[in-house]
Amino acid sequence: MKIAVSGKGGVGKTTLASLLARYWARKGYRVLAVDADPDANLGSALGIDTTGIVPIAKMEELIAERTGAKPGTVGGFFKMNPKVDDLPEALGRDKDGVRVLVMGTIKKGGGGCVCPESVMLKALITHLVLYHKDLVILDMEAGIEHLGRGTAQGVDRLIIVVEPGRRSIETAAKVKQLTQDIGLSKVVAVASKVRNEREEAFLQTNLDGIRLIGTLPFSEEIASADLESRPPNLDDPVIFSAVEKIASRLEAEA
Repeated sequence: MKIAVSGKGGVGKTTLASLLARYWARKGYRVLAVDADPDANLGSALGIDTTGIVPIAKMEELIAERTGAKPGTVGGFFKMNPKVDDLPEALGRDKDGVRVLVMGTIKKGGGGCVCPESVMLKALITHLVLYHKDLVILDMEAGIEHLGRGTAQGVDRLIIVVEPGRRSIETAAKVKQLTQDIGLSKVVAVASKVRNEREEAFLQTNLDGIRLIGTLPFSEEIASADLESRPPNLDDPVIFSAVEKIASRLEAEA
């Protein structure tokens, strides 16, 4: 399976991505977890030390070598299909069956910019989504800028993580619109930080056609893990039950 996880900042998308990665690794999958969020904290959520890792988007020498152009340049001539298939193995770090790859992102004015950095990342995403075996989980930023038309068809599911609140719902609606623009129809939602039935009903009512496939309830264990910069205890009964239900529904629909 190839799964991308998106949502408003702070809703728990990195927590969900890490829990799913660890759950499937326990089931014997080889899991590649890709941190495509500018905040780059997926490694911490997985218990993988990413100290000293330079995001691929900032590896100027590597980008220049693979594309034939210096990062920071716009236009000109450079390779539009650089070699990237060796990068997960060469640049990733492993723990308990999960390999994390810190991809980074391009932050520039003008979303239509074609530069060596953006070409490199798009090529990497295409390779991971279309060709990598077993299971790939991409922890995305709030938008889905990394998913172009060429990669959209390779994603089994885009999960939008939502919490009870209007701003989270508004972000989900924007992400859904972006998916429609690139032809990605396999979009579902997972509720996060839900405290009671009233909050879950609020999300069910206001998601505007985005199907809710599961709920990750508010958890003191998850909150404590975040404060202590450690992975949540997957064996916590509430956490495990919720993650198992979400994973089972994703597997059934893959």
